[in-house]
Amino acid sequence: MARRRGMEEAGGMFPSLPPAPVQASVAVPGAEGHRARMRQKLIEAGPTALLDHELIEMILFLALPRRDTKPIARALLARFGSFANAVTAPVVELRQVEGLGEAGIAALRVVQAGATRLAAAEVRDLPLLNNWSRLEEYLTIVLAREPIEQFRILFLDSKNRLIADEAQARGTVNHTPVYPREVVKRALELHATALILVHNHPSGDPTPSRADIEMTAEVKGAAAALGITVHDHLIVGRGVILSFRREGLL
Repeated sequence: MARRRGMEEAGGMFPSLPPAPVQASVAVPGAEGHRARMRQKLIEAGPTALLDHELIEMILFLALPRRDTKPIARALLARFGSFANAVTAPVVELRQVEGLGEAGIAALRVVQAGATRLAAAEVRDLPLLNNWSRLEEYLTIVLAREPIEQFRILFLDSKNRLIADEAQARGTVNHTPVYPREVVKRALELHATALILVHNHPSGDPTPSRADIEMTAEVKGAAAALGITVHDHLIVGRGVILSFRREGLL
């Protein structure tokens, strides 16, 4: 400061300038009114009153409070084709959507996590063999849009209630290694008396491969030796689930 005053006194060549005003973030004009109307629509008419792009807009409101989220929502739908595909899209692809950012991606993932937990709550503590449609709804939410093949096991108690749903392995787009000994070991650790095997086919076609059929027979044999029942093996495709038991493969 002393040096600056000296320069000013020396010849006025460096006059004092008022500090630059701090620019506060300014919301998009009209955005608050639009958002208020959207909130009211959701509260009064319910979620079914919202179109897909409106629902995505509302999700992004919370993550991007100073952005116009309508063009981002429309870009997501244009790229991925549907609300469900946008919410479950791979992170690497979501990062390519202009304006979305990490906060927007996290908001979409919160919706996906919430949907999965709601679906899981619908099958928890229920005898799964008597609530098969709910089970298939849950598995569709969890696996139908997974880009990588994943092998899961549902561990059941003596009343066929769910003890645990665990991912045992993740593979490539068309193969997941499964080790029957590890499957049975985990069942014993959980005191499970029955299993339902599950995996997805990212291609969308649930037709079992020869390897799927052979692996199922190996797991069934290893489990039976210890008094554990394999009720079924389900392959989740896009919009359809194949049951080994229904197809006579188990």
